[in-house]
Amino acid sequence: MTSTAGPPPSGGSPTGAAAWADSFATETPAMLAARQRALTSATAFGTPEPVEPAVGATLAVLAAGSDARAVVSIGSGGGVTGLWLLQGMRPDGVLTALDGDPAELRAARRAFTEAGTPSGRTRLIFGTPAEVLPRLSPGAYDLVVCAGPPLEYSGQLSGLLGLVRRGGSLVCHGLLAQDRIADRSARDPQTVAWREIARTVREDETLTCAVLPMGAGLLVATKR
Repeated sequence: MTSTAGPPPSGGSPTGAAAWADSFATETPAMLAARQRALTSATAFGTPEPVEPAVGATLAVLAAGSDARAVVSIGSGGGVTGLWLLQGMRPDGVLTALDGDPAELRAARRAFTEAGTPSGRTRLIFGTPAEVLPRLSPGAYDLVVCAGPPLEYSGQLSGLLGLVRRGGSLVCHGLLAQDRIADRSARDPQTVAWREIARTVREDETLTCAVLPMGAGLLVATKR
C-alpha cells in the first residue's frame, strides 16, 4: 500500500509521532472494517484489541523481507493481523491462524472473505497453542506471530521457536503495553510472562533479537 502522508513533524510528542506512524500505514477497507469489529468485541467482551496499523505494516514488511510462504499467527485478532501478514507474504503463501476463541476465528474468516482472500491461502484452526503446535511441522515456517496475551503461549515458547526455519522470525506483540514490563513493582501474571519470554529470547544464542517500540511493542527474534 502507498501513503500520501508527508514527512513527520519535527518536535512533537511520542503520542503524536505514534499517531503519525499509524496514519502512514494505510489500511484497506477490509482492514478498517475488521478493525472496527475487533475494537467493538474488545470493548464488549474483553477480547484482545487488534494490532495498531503501524504494527500491522511492520508485520507486512517482515513477511515481505523474508519472502514468507508459510506463516503462523497465534491469536487471530479478528483478522486484522492476518490481513496485514497476507499483504506482505508471497502470492502463493499460506497463513495458518489458530485461536481458542471460536468467535475470533469466525471474525477472522469474515475479514478474509470480505478482503477477497482465496480460501486456499488461509488455514484457520480452533485450539490453544498447546493443542495445535504438535500438529504443525517443525522448522517449516518463515514467520510466527503471537498477538494474544502472553500467558496463552509462554509455556509453549520452545515449540513456537521450533516451528521457525533458519533465517525466519518469531514476533510477539504487546510487551510494552502500559509500560508495565519496565515497572519493577508490576508483578501481575501477564507482565511476569512477558519478562520470562523476553529473557528467554535474549539469552538464546541461536537468536538475534530486538524490541521495537511501536504500538504496544514488538519483540522480534530471528533464528540464525
